[in-house]
Amino acid sequence: MISQKIKVGNQEIELEVGRFAQQASGAVLVTSGETVVLVTVVAGRENPSLGYFPLTVEYQEKLYASGIIKGSRWVKREGKPTDEAVLKARLIDRSIRPLFPAGYMKEIQVVATVLSYDLQNDPDILGLIGTSAALSISQIPWAGPIAAVRIGLNDKDELLVNPKRDEQASSRLELTVSGSSEAIVMVEAGAKEVSEAKMLEALDLAQKQIQVICDGINQLAGKLKIKKEAFTADKVDAAVKKQILAKAKVDLDKLLDNLAAKAATEVGPREAMDEIINAVKAELADLDGKVIADVVQSEFTDRVRQKILTKKSRADNRKPDQIRELSSAVSVLPRTHGSAIFARGATQALTLTTLGSPSLEQLIEDLDGETSKRYIHHYNFPSFSVGETGRFGWPSRREVGHGALAERALAPMIPDKDKFPYTIRVVSEVMSSNGSTSMASVCGSTLSLMDAGVPLIKPVAGIAMGLIAVTDAKAIKDYVVLTDIAGLEDHLGDMDFKVAGTKDGITALQMDIKISGVTAAILKEALDAAKTARLKILEHMLTTLPEPKKQLSAFAPKIATINIPVEKIGELIGPGGRIIKKIIKETGCDVDVDDDGRVVISGTDSAKLKEAVDWISGLTREFVVGEEFDGKVVRVEAYGAFVELLPGRDGLVHVSRLSTSYVADPNTIVKLDDILHVRVREIDEQGRVSLTALTPEQEQQAAQNRPSGGGRPGGFSPRPGGFRPGGSRPPFRRGGFSRGDRGR
Repeated sequence: MISQKIKVGNQEIELEVGRFAQQASGAVLVTSGETVVLVTVVAGRENPSLGYFPLTVEYQEKLYASGIIKGSRWVKREGKPTDEAVLKARLIDRSIRPLFPAGYMKEIQVVATVLSYDLQNDPDILGLIGTSAALSISQIPWAGPIAAVRIGLNDKDELLVNPKRDEQASSRLELTVSGSSEAIVMVEAGAKEVSEAKMLEALDLAQKQIQVICDGINQLAGKLKIKKEAFTADKVDAAVKKQILAKAKVDLDKLLDNLAAKAATEVGPREAMDEIINAVKAELADLDGKVIADVVQSEFTDRVRQKILTKKSRADNRKPDQIRELSSAVSVLPRTHGSAIFARGATQALTLTTLGSPSLEQLIEDLDGETSKRYIHHYNFPSFSVGETGRFGWPSRREVGHGALAERALAPMIPDKDKFPYTIRVVSEVMSSNGSTSMASVCGSTLSLMDAGVPLIKPVAGIAMGLIAVTDAKAIKDYVVLTDIAGLEDHLGDMDFKVAGTKDGITALQMDIKISGVTAAILKEALDAAKTARLKILEHMLTTLPEPKKQLSAFAPKIATINIPVEKIGELIGPGGRIIKKIIKETGCDVDVDDDGRVVISGTDSAKLKEAVDWISGLTREFVVGEEFDGKVVRVEAYGAFVELLPGRDGLVHVSRLSTSYVADPNTIVKLDDILHVRVREIDEQGRVSLTALTPEQEQQAAQNRPSGGGRPGGFSPRPGGFRPGGSRPPFRRGGFSRGDRGR
């Protein structure tokens, strides 16, 4: 076995080769603390017919890693990856993909498996470092190594390198950066209004730590002395290329001249390009059709990029810092709780907000155990949004990633549960795509949430920045940063840098590039331009809806919150959940009980909601001697009548307290459902309530008329199993009312 230890901040990372997976092309065991991740890389067959680089990345979270058995009764094996696992796999994929040589077509599979997790050291960062190391010690051609770190920001405004989970809980920043010794390759961040200056400081710190890790990986690879596979991409013969371009020149010139009109309505001039390629294929039938397509598309790409670099004019004739035309509207659908549509050029996102009770929070079972979240953002990208046919079904990894990015951007601005107890689900439906649908989703979601009456702390907007760069031996010689990239610029450009935030700071970042890396100077320019654009978009959004609506939709559930003493939780639940089930059944409301005595009641009918609130309040309130009630007679016994004081709360009027004279049978005085005016006379140690139907003056008269030694004193029946108002009180059960008891 060969190992290499690397010191990163206060953390030590160990890379080990040779213990596991000897038949893989590369395998590295990565350890930090008691978190252990095995990363394997395998090179498969070459498949040049695919038309794309066949790289797949899998991130496996094994529940045994943190000592968990799956909670399902019927399925104990790990199932499909959680959304978080999908995002971690994408993190690795986006970091390593740009560094494979163009034209390399062997199937490459990366598998990162979490074997042990100490709940403190993040396995995803170790997985990315392990992937870089595994590729570096394999024969696979790859322009690495790269490394990754996570940067946090504590309440003292201090930056933290790879913060522990306990530190992340209070951090204002969760920034994940991957890159080489020279440049940054990938950025992913969630933040609580962090300034552009602080973000650049964090990126600079990340770059310095990445250099340390890359040096360690190089040392490990040096110990193994693996010879890399030689690979050179096929080049088109100059004479053949000239012949193809001669046939395509006229049509390409015409397409480029008309590109501005096409760019305003299409993701890219696909149909026109197909027509040009097919025409050349027909004239040069003896040449390989793929070669023809590659030459024509490459020429088109070069000329579009050259126009931007030399003339600072984009395909749709915009200036580099110009935003496309904006439009937006709210309340576009009649029955949804909140709805909005946001468009930037030909990119259009319809976003819908649904409000629900706290019990509808999403439960998540992963390596951290069972957690829940109350704000959920989903993103759908149907094929019709780009004028194509395609599959429908489970969301793709891209859809999961874009939804998570929009969720991360808005999460810091969602009000606390105490101020707005609803579970919130937002769904972004992409209606038309021409670049940066995820940032259009952020803008549309802000408006949709405000339309639903969610009191956002501040509105959030997002913008996608692009880059056209000229590189030479890894260095960038010339570049242009683009604001609000369209689909064509995303496809032909070198960077997709999404920035979301409020007027006061950044809440989310995501950057992917197609070149070997970008410098701090480029990132600073992009962040500054993104802030200018973000403020302009926010200004537009606030003309559509200046603030959150004061009233919720008539179709949204109504919620009331009550705080009850913890010792009263058992009385609310009742034996086996009998009382709370009865409340839910008879009122149609949802009742959620927290361990601290917080009770949240929700329902669509205001009258039923009030009934449930009164019922629960009555069950848990303390009666006071002397209080008077007009209650319904609910039971008549030989020793007296039971009167309902509040829903679920009875008291006993002893037979001697029904009249000033002797009563042989209470049925001669009261009947079921009679309304009786009573006064609380006594409350015993067990909470049982004794009532009287007599006035104080009548009490004195009855005492004088009562024969000495005759009749029972007014009070509770001494017989076994006597009076128990509201039923037996169950023992307090830690954890409150369980979900299984709700009878839903």
